[in-house]
Amino acid sequence: MSATTIPLETLLANAGKEVGLSPWRVVTQTMIDQFADATDDHQFIHCDPARAATETPYGGTIAHGFLTLSLLSAMTFETLPQLEKSKMGVNHGFDEIRFLAPVKTGARIRARFVLADVKARPSGWVQMTHDVTIEIEGSKKPALTARWLTLAFVEPEPDGA
Repeated sequence: MSATTIPLETLLANAGKEVGLSPWRVVTQTMIDQFADATDDHQFIHCDPARAATETPYGGTIAHGFLTLSLLSAMTFETLPQLEKSKMGVNHGFDEIRFLAPVKTGARIRARFVLADVKARPSGWVQMTHDVTIEIEGSKKPALTARWLTLAFVEPEPDGA
């Protein structure tokens, strides 16, 4: 998890800018198999290396698109600073997700984050919109692109503070 924090003013000033590039991470067959167990999606293109090698154009197994998408949480925590005085953060949804290229087993991926928009609400909730690209090492095409909305809660200052 990123140990750094940034004040709201800095976050607001970063709107429209690239704000982070995660470290590379390897997508292993073990990760894929565990995701298949958790989601009951055991399609052979993910879980049967021998069959996937002969019956798919990928030469072996590939990660579930939703596994790749779910890794955004970990890549966020290891890359982006937390909002100063934030009590918690939650997913708010996606405006758009496009799966553009398969992530082959053993591939390395990383996430590139552009802070597209920030809205600070009087309630203390801060909505951040990130345009995210998950890149595959050695590939011209990314695994996916997404517009991701998250919320952070900052306790409002008491009146007169």
